[in-house]
Amino acid sequence: MQATSQLSRVPRVIGAVAALLSMAVITPSSAAETFPARQVTITVPYAAGGPTDVIARILGEHLGRTTGQPFLVDAASGAGGTIASDKVAKSAPDGYTLLLHHLALVAAPSLYSNLRFDTRTAFAPVGLVNTGPMVLVTRKTLPVKTAAELFQWLKANGEKVTVGHAGAGSNSHLCEVQLAQTLGTKFTYVAYRGSAPALNDLISGQIDLVCDQSTSSVPQVQAGTIKAFAVTSPERSQAIPDVPTTTEVGIAEVSFNVWHGIYAPKETPDAVIAKLNAELAAALDDPEVQAKFASVGTVVYPKAQRNVAAHAELFAKDFDRITKLIEAAGIKQADAK
Repeated sequence: MQATSQLSRVPRVIGAVAALLSMAVITPSSAAETFPARQVTITVPYAAGGPTDVIARILGEHLGRTTGQPFLVDAASGAGGTIASDKVAKSAPDGYTLLLHHLALVAAPSLYSNLRFDTRTAFAPVGLVNTGPMVLVTRKTLPVKTAAELFQWLKANGEKVTVGHAGAGSNSHLCEVQLAQTLGTKFTYVAYRGSAPALNDLISGQIDLVCDQSTSSVPQVQAGTIKAFAVTSPERSQAIPDVPTTTEVGIAEVSFNVWHGIYAPKETPDAVIAKLNAELAAALDDPEVQAKFASVGTVVYPKAQRNVAAHAELFAKDFDRITKLIEAAGIKQADAK
């Protein structure tokens, strides 16, 4: 009887094991179906109030409203943006910790010798967000009125000119390097922990010039706290239409469009990436989000270029382009601090 009883339990045991295996197999997809089930953190690499933070907060507000879960923005600034990148690279690959970054992410390996992650392989692209120009802005008290006068003043003062940027290899830094090379002069560069503190010092007159992202500079230009002389895009910005392009003022070589993308840690399930990409695409289709982007001089990425493959392709292309630009500028690797 005992042997018979034990044999009778075998089918039930096998059935239980099979059920467990079945649950294990469907867990990733079921997790994606319910994603997000809790708070998601969007990590930004620069100080609160800067251009990347502005974009993150616009997206976070929309995503939180449409998914029913909060999207918290975490400004993990410092070390040229590598603190935030390292934090996300080492996070659980579940989609709940994301990185919003721009060209400085692809520049990091050329700039820093002590990175604790491999930029090419540490992240899974989620999707492209926006693209916009840089704006060449100066302190309000600078004694020039036109771009021609500005360029003459920059050449005449050379290394006496103090130029602020968001850290070595940041968009602002590379744009300013292009400007110096084009004008055939040198500047004294002042590094900050992000664009926001650099812009604050420009507004207060402590530095002379910043090549800043439109998302943070346009509101200040509109408010009259700083002066704008050129935008680095082929066309004028609709947010500040009176400001000419760099081509119009004779420095076409200074051409620098900034794009942001969202990243998850590598090995994040494809289904979760797809869900995030879909939520991002829906946010970028929202006229309210588009209007908020436009108000700070940037635009959403075209629909055809919002997929994960397009993001990965642009990342690889700009990785090589920015590496060559840094080499040409003679910027040497240093420790990220």
